[in-house]
Amino acid sequence: MVHSISLPPGEFGGDAIERLFTNRLDPAAHPYFREIAGLKVSSHFLIRRDGELVQFVPVARRAWHAGVSSWRGRERCNDFSIGVELEGTDDGPFTDAQYACLASLVAALKAKHPLRDIAAHSDVAPGRKNDPGPRFDWRRLLAALA
Repeated sequence: MVHSISLPPGEFGGDAIERLFTNRLDPAAHPYFREIAGLKVSSHFLIRRDGELVQFVPVARRAWHAGVSSWRGRERCNDFSIGVELEGTDDGPFTDAQYACLASLVAALKAKHPLRDIAAHSDVAPGRKNDPGPRFDWRRLLAALA
């Protein structure tokens, strides 16, 4: 499942995403962080703007990235999906390095796991989530995987 995230919203770089996913985000470090204090979320992977890949949760374990969700009639997507966060915003473009890293990651995951679909967070939680957003280029990803 493809997501996008930036912390604080619209800002890139720094360690806030890593701190969020490891339950170490300091609510006093930024006003927005107070709004999300106590949020317990994680992802299997994060792809930074420069294409750096960071893994937080082993693929065989559940990460908490989808929330209330459903895909093809199956509820609780965290139970059966792999979460990949792209450092970005719902309304901004992603980088060449991110698409290259995501394509390599998906290919590697497909070689070891029975992946059937690639979905957006907005696909599994419509009306609740918008990410990765309309600027995410699915054709570009699928072409890289072909």
